[in-house]
Parts: sequence; structure tokens; C-alpha cells
Amino acid sequence: MSLKIRLARGGSKKRPYYTVVLADARSPRDGRFLEKLGSWNPMLAKDNPARIELNAERIQHWIENGAQPTDRVLRFLADANIATRDAKNNPEKAKPGKKATERAAEKAQKIEDAKAAAAEAAASAE
Repeated sequence: MSLKIRLARGGSKKRPYYTVVLADARSPRDGRFLEKLGSWNPMLAKDNPARIELNAERIQHWIENGAQPTDRVLRFLADANIATRDAKNNPEKAKPGKKATERAAEKAQKIEDAKAAAAEAAASAE
């Protein structure tokens, strides 16, 4: 049985509230869990200390016993100095897509054509 430390969503529509839970990896997101380990309220300000509450002692216990935190939970644990998270780097993500590149090239071509036409008109006026 593989265990995950993950988020379970609660709260009403457009007012999310998450609990950090230890659950079997096969159970549904908001389904059965073994233990509640903390909470996250994204509606609070980022500098509010009540935004993220974690039971560090129990989380450390479960990580030592093989539980794997999800990426979002691992971010919280890294901020609380409970676990380390490798920095991720995806330079391809910042590059514009195919259509945006085509639009930029088309716009640059139009500007270049307009400059050429203006230079030609100025030369013929002399």
C-alpha cells in the first residue's frame, strides 16, 4: 500500500479550503484518508500565519515510514523546512508558442514593409 501526503478539497463553490491528509494513493481525492496532518486556506493573505498549518512531527513520522508528498504539499513542507524540494527548471515553458511566433514575425514584416514604403515615397518626392 503506497501512501501519499496530499490535499483534500473542502469548502463551498469558489471558496476552497484544503486539508493536508495522509491517504492511500488509490483512494479518491476527497475520499477516505488515514490521518489529517494540516490545512491550507488559499483565501487568506500569503503573509497570514494561519494560511498553512502543518503537524510537522506527524508529517516527519510518515515521510520516514515511506509516505510520498505530492508536489504542492512538498512546496509547503520545503517552506516549513520539513523536507527538501529540488528546484524545477523548464526553459521551454517560457518560449512563445507557434502561433505567437508567427504573429510576431508577421508584425515585424509589416513594420519593415511600411518603413521601406516610407523610404521609397521620400526618395521619389525629391
